[in-house]
Amino acid sequence: MAEIFKSGNVDLLNGKVAVLGYGSQGHAHALNLRDSGVEVEVGLRAGSASAAAAEEAGLTVRSVADAVRGAQLVAFLVPDGAQPSLYEEEVAPNLEPGAALLFAHGFNVHYGRIAPPAGHDVIMVAPKGPGHVVRRLYTEGYGTPAVVAVAQDASGQAQELAFAYGAALGAARAGMVVTSFAEETETDLFGEQTVLCGGVTQLIQLGFETLVEAGYQPEVAYYECLHELKLITDLIWEGGIERMHFSISDTAEYGSHAVGPKVVDEHVRENMRAVLASIRDGSFARDWIAEMDRGQPSLDVYRAKLAETQIEQVGARLRALNVKEETAGVG
Repeated sequence: MAEIFKSGNVDLLNGKVAVLGYGSQGHAHALNLRDSGVEVEVGLRAGSASAAAAEEAGLTVRSVADAVRGAQLVAFLVPDGAQPSLYEEEVAPNLEPGAALLFAHGFNVHYGRIAPPAGHDVIMVAPKGPGHVVRRLYTEGYGTPAVVAVAQDASGQAQELAFAYGAALGAARAGMVVTSFAEETETDLFGEQTVLCGGVTQLIQLGFETLVEAGYQPEVAYYECLHELKLITDLIWEGGIERMHFSISDTAEYGSHAVGPKVVDEHVRENMRAVLASIRDGSFARDWIAEMDRGQPSLDVYRAKLAETQIEQVGARLRALNVKEETAGVG
């Protein structure tokens, strides 16, 4: 079993940390580090729409080059597609000797899109949650668990530096697990594609469409196949699958055991193994990199098609009703 680490010496972060990007993860990292007593500068490209929000939060905002100059540690918190060019054009020419490079996802290092020279620690601290949750839990006195990894240990204390960053981020409050860039990248991609994002959304859509095709009202189908999912996942998050089964009706529990495996069956497992193989052999990465290099036209098509689906249109209308009801009750 993996050891869970719940401490880190934040004092190791005794120099400036340059946080590149101020999106979902970037804003959480910058604010949590700042509130933990770390000197932070946010590095943004000219004209960034995020600059005003960062400045309003009381953070120092610089150009990427200026933020990198003099930094003890540079944290890459911009999207995967933007990282290689940002590294080559703005970071590498201004990187201090011995400065550490930190990533929140191992994709670009693992697949060789960024290859820092010797003499620099290359580490990862990857919170297991979206940025707004990382920030909210920190402000509430809790933390989001994280995995940490070392791809290059130039200083001899790269792992300790990663733990220090995790502690400043609040991750030590919840626990940190040591992994590798390869393991984090491959398991993260697999989880996103087969369970958390791709798998769940396909189950929702196919369930909704099956009910509607059979003549049931779209609104009822939406509630059954999408709306209630949050209630179920909250129970699973709180206490595992057993906790969820304990909290639902015996009828629902029996259906879960007896019918669930008929839907998500061994054929699905074989598909999952094929997905994992494409991640491990690099073929998914090559496809995604080529898509990014083209300007992501396929992703734009996917987004447009999803917006046109009945489940999205019905859901938007039902969610709007809920917002109106909440607003009407204010005051």
